[in-house]
Amino acid sequence: MIRQRAARWLTEAFAPAVLVSVLLVLLGVHSEPGLARGLALGAVAALFESVLPFLYILRGVRTGRLTDHHIGDRRQRLVPLLVAMGSVLAGFAVLLLAGAHRALVAAVVAGGVGLVVAAAVNHWWKMSVHAAVAAGSVVILALVYGWPLLTVVPLVGAIGWSRVELKDHTWPQVVVGTAVGALVAGGVFSALR
Repeated sequence: MIRQRAARWLTEAFAPAVLVSVLLVLLGVHSEPGLARGLALGAVAALFESVLPFLYILRGVRTGRLTDHHIGDRRQRLVPLLVAMGSVLAGFAVLLLAGAHRALVAAVVAGGVGLVVAAAVNHWWKMSVHAAVAAGSVVILALVYGWPLLTVVPLVGAIGWSRVELKDHTWPQVVVGTAVGALVAGGVFSALR
């Protein structure tokens, strides 16, 4: 019972929508001149890359088109991933028009590429998006704030454990998600920032 509660808490507290939102606001504050501008552009990035796609998912759950807000049935993942991709592209355009710092734009592009990869993999196999986003977020934050931030890597393992404990994923799905997230986010972000 305690293990299940801990796993549920980790899954919800560090869900992709939460991590992406926090990551983008932190990057906005770090990279933009002035706190107000950083918060505003980070919030805009989070709105398009995380909040709007999550609201679409919640609407799908409410109308019965989706089983749950984590989209446990991989057959249901394609349309929400495509909607998220459209939202990311719109957010990318808004950030470019606003003259957002390159690091913030790079993180949005990394997230978009991650969505494309997740959509491709999930067509055949249910890779853990929780693990991918957690690993990718840690890598980007370490690239921006320094390698000592890698001390939070055990949190990625805890998130992976929660997905397996809740029987939403297997360990191979978590390991592949972690590797793909770290490689895609780190590679794209490093190349563009």
